[in-house]
Amino acid sequence: MDEKIILLVEDNPNDVLLTERAFKQARIHNKLQVAKDGAEALDYLFGTESWAGRDVRDMPLVVLLDIKLPKINGLEVLKIMRADNRTKLLPVVNSYICKPVDFNQFAEAVLQLGLYWIVLNEKPPIDNNRSIEK
Repeated sequence: MDEKIILLVEDNPNDVLLTERAFKQARIHNKLQVAKDGAEALDYLFGTESWAGRDVRDMPLVVLLDIKLPKINGLEVLKIMRADNRTKLLPVVNSYICKPVDFNQFAEAVLQLGLYWIVLNEKPPIDNNRSIEK
């Protein structure tokens, strides 16, 4: 598979809609895969629980990771990702946006994100067959 996926880890449905709208306005047509909490994000990345059977060789281009998340917070998700060879080089954008957010400023930030992380940035070589022993 070579579908260029962006993983959005966000628990607030309104922020998910805002992000989808900003991506559409910025003409970013990549599939946006949404995880509603840190545990679901890790399940997606490592192909466990409800994502068992997912081809984990098909990693997202970038992970947009909220910091304040239920179950497992964003910083812990990042720590787990960096400890595993399959995800240690995966680009992660951590964010905390103060609400209310101005949509035009947010849309401009998404446009800039798209230009760099999706258009210019090269996907890192990821060894999907090895993980760090715990």
